Amino acid sequence: MSTRAFAPGLAIQGFMPPLKLSDFKLAVFDMDSTLINIECVDEIADAVGLKEEVAAITEAAMRGEIADYKESLRRRVKLLRGVTIADMELVYTGRLQLNPGAERLVQACKAAGLKTLLVSGGFTFFTDRIRERLGIDFSRSNVLEIESGPNCGQLTGRMVDQPWGDICDGAEKRKMLLETCAQLGIGPRQAIAIGDGANDLPMMREAGLSVAYHAKPKVREQAMVQINEGGLDRLLEVFG
Repeated sequence: MSTRAFAPGLAIQGFMPPLKLSDFKLAVFDMDSTLINIECVDEIADAVGLKEEVAAITEAAMRGEIADYKESLRRRVKLLRGVTIADMELVYTGRLQLNPGAERLVQACKAAGLKTLLVSGGFTFFTDRIRERLGIDFSRSNVLEIESGPNCGQLTGRMVDQPWGDICDGAEKRKMLLETCAQLGIGPRQAIAIGDGANDLPMMREAGLSVAYHAKPKVREQAMVQINEGGLDRLLEVFG
C-alpha cells in the first residue's frame, strides 16, 4: 500500500475517506505517548536517578528493536525498586498531561455510540485515573507491586500477576481487543486501534482502522492513518 498525504501532517493508506465514525463500534487506545504526553515508566525512574537508562530501553522497545517486550518491561520495573507512591503521585500531578485532542476524540467516539478501551503496557496507578478522567469503558494494564512492612509504600521492582496473565504486552493488547469485540458482539473490523509503539502493532493489525499517533517509523509505515502533526482529534478529519 502506498501512503498519500490527506492534509498537512496527516497521511492515509488502504482506504478512501470519508469514513463514518458510527460505522465503528469500539475505539481502542494505547496510553503512554498516545493519550498522554509521557512514558510513565521513564518518569518514575527519574525519582531514583535512572531515567536515562530506563528511557533508552523504552525507546528501543517502542521502535521494535527488542524482541521480548515482557523481559524489557521487567528490566525497567526492576530498576524502580524503592520509588515511593508519593514519587508516582508527583509524576501524575506534575508531569502527566493529556495529549492535545485526546478528550475531544474520546468524546466524539462516545457521542457516535462507540465503546472505548484503554490498553497499556503501563501501570494501573495511571491507567485507572485516565480511564476515569476520560470516561473510558474498559482498560487493561500492569500492576506494580508495593512493599509491605518497614518499606511500606515503596515499589518492590516487580509486577503482580493478574487473573488474565502477567504482563500487558502487544499480544495481550491484541487479545483484549478481540475479547472486547466478542463481548460487544462485534467483529474486529468494527474497531479503531490507536497507538505509537511497536507493541501496538498486533492490535492495530486486527482493527478495521489503525491509527499511528506521532509514532515510531515501523508503526507509521503499517498504519492506515498517520497523525504526524497536531492532536489526536485530527483523526476526525477522515470521518464525514
